Amino acid sequence: MKPLIEHLIAIVPAAGIGSRMGAELPKQYLMLNQQPIIGHTLDILLNHPRITQVIVALHPEDCYFDALTQAKHPKLTRVTGGNERADSVLAGLSQLTEEQSWALVHDAARPCLHCSDIDKLIETAEQQMSQNREPQGAILAMPVRDTMKRSDRHGDIEETVSRDNLWHALTPQLFPASILKNNLTNALAFKVNITDEASAMEWAGAKPHLVPGRGDNIKVTHPDDLRLAALFLSQEDFS
Repeated sequence: MKPLIEHLIAIVPAAGIGSRMGAELPKQYLMLNQQPIIGHTLDILLNHPRITQVIVALHPEDCYFDALTQAKHPKLTRVTGGNERADSVLAGLSQLTEEQSWALVHDAARPCLHCSDIDKLIETAEQQMSQNREPQGAILAMPVRDTMKRSDRHGDIEETVSRDNLWHALTPQLFPASILKNNLTNALAFKVNITDEASAMEWAGAKPHLVPGRGDNIKVTHPDDLRLAALFLSQEDFS
């Protein structure tokens, strides 16, 4: 049976410098179990059978990417990214020529992604299409488990926030490429604060679906995250 999503393109915004890691090089190039973080991320995306192309948005002065074993993969395309995440994602979207493409946007510094979570996202999007609904897209997410506090500007607790129906947004996030491109472009023109792709879709009136993802799909932001990611990668089969 012919899949409803025929052209699935992964976009990896990787133009950031990762200053919170306190390292001398961008965090996506820090070594993690014998290869840079971004290498693990690209391996998952490049080897997934439904993904036809992987587009990586790089800093204009990036001098590390060419050293990756994945840099010359036939499915990989590189573009110059921008100052903000949304700019880099738009740079990737600008490379697409197929109107029916879907864009799967994933953080470069999330190396512990499982193929099964990608499969769940694709299945959710194809269910939307099969029901003749206007595609809203979907994102991986995790329900909030901890007690949530809101602080005042001094760092003191102002209130306890109910965690009911609260989720941590993860990546990948999956949307029709042309719709995502239009919504990102328009949101930026109106100076909307775009923190992820779903926020641009929400601003335009869409209601992306939340797909429960695995808890080990962590983003490496601080040094402790690097050690945790190394543990996950050493113990898991990421097929």
